[in-house]
Amino acid sequence: MPQQLPIIVAGGGIGGLAAALALVRQGFMVKVLEQAPEVGEIGAGIQLGPNAFHAFDALGVGEKARSRSVFTDAMVMHDALDETLVGRIPTGAAFLARFGNPYAVIHRADVHLSLLEGAQETGRVEFLTSTRVERIEQDADSVTIHDQHGKTHHGAALIGADGVKSAVRAQYVNDPPRVTGHVVYRSVVDKKDFPVDLQWNAASIWVGPNCHLVHYPLRGGEQYNVVVTFHSRQQEEWGVTEGSSEEVRSYFQDICPRARQLIDLPKNWKRWATADREPVSQWSFGRATLLGDAAHPTTQYLAQGACMALEDAVTLGEALRVTGNDFVKAFDLYQRSRIARTARIVLSSREMGRIYHAKGVERLVRNDLWKDRTPERFYDALEWLYGWNINRCLAGA
Repeated sequence: MPQQLPIIVAGGGIGGLAAALALVRQGFMVKVLEQAPEVGEIGAGIQLGPNAFHAFDALGVGEKARSRSVFTDAMVMHDALDETLVGRIPTGAAFLARFGNPYAVIHRADVHLSLLEGAQETGRVEFLTSTRVERIEQDADSVTIHDQHGKTHHGAALIGADGVKSAVRAQYVNDPPRVTGHVVYRSVVDKKDFPVDLQWNAASIWVGPNCHLVHYPLRGGEQYNVVVTFHSRQQEEWGVTEGSSEEVRSYFQDICPRARQLIDLPKNWKRWATADREPVSQWSFGRATLLGDAAHPTTQYLAQGACMALEDAVTLGEALRVTGNDFVKAFDLYQRSRIARTARIVLSSREMGRIYHAKGVERLVRNDLWKDRTPERFYDALEWLYGWNINRCLAGA
């Protein structure tokens, strides 16, 4: 019977695992199709706002995620040319009281592991690796997925959580990526090799003309995440490659020595040529829907990519709950609840990238923008972002 079929989730990353947990909590069996040879996560550190922890709690893995997080004292921005303190947002007790959950930094693999453990512990999630979605068919009662091996997978519905180059999105939306020309280098450095004068318990950013640098502690402060971003001189193609220390150095000649020491630390880099997509007004199609980067790929400037995928999963589960597990109605409610918010993330992230990378007089305006702003004013400005929770995640809730 169709109601006995599993829900198929394309993608075993953060979004896919969060979706699996949300579906299991609604009583479903789940089959995750992951194209990589094993279920895992690449990358380095990520930042988690209070909205992410609200989502973790709703998915039942809040304590797992907290145990692997580093809770920061502040978010701090400095001008990379002259070391001016542009802004400081305390993320201690007052922040926690305002938003109900903390701000934290964590290794991306530790977020993934927390979700994976939660999914495995349910006993209701099956994983198939080395399996890539090639084509989707659906009828009134079910979906059929054809993979690259010529095999078929039958399910009651499909969640396309297969990332920025989603095969599910390609079939239903088929829109081009918007390559930004911005290149991101990421690495993780051991504490013993990290400058003592930068070992702050903060999510720290140094903003410069057409570039910025980020650093923060990971894994109990035993490691530090280092990220640099610059506007490439060459035509970029969306993707991940090995990095070159020589290339990084060539883009950071003019920044202050204190920030510049960051680029000499990593022994190896991963290089991301970034892209997003224009927000769309529809990502649910009958018994198929999109989630996370497949639905709303964004640049990194708001540090909300993983957070949005977690929110998506919780909202999807709630939409199924209130519609009595009617997939077509639930998927429509889910997208109506998410499209404007996630589009705001995509568009605001682009604008934040422009502000970070300001030069000339615009740089001076940027530095004046947050000068002497009180924590409460920062919190007010962030309410739309960090105030999200399960109780008000649905449209009209």
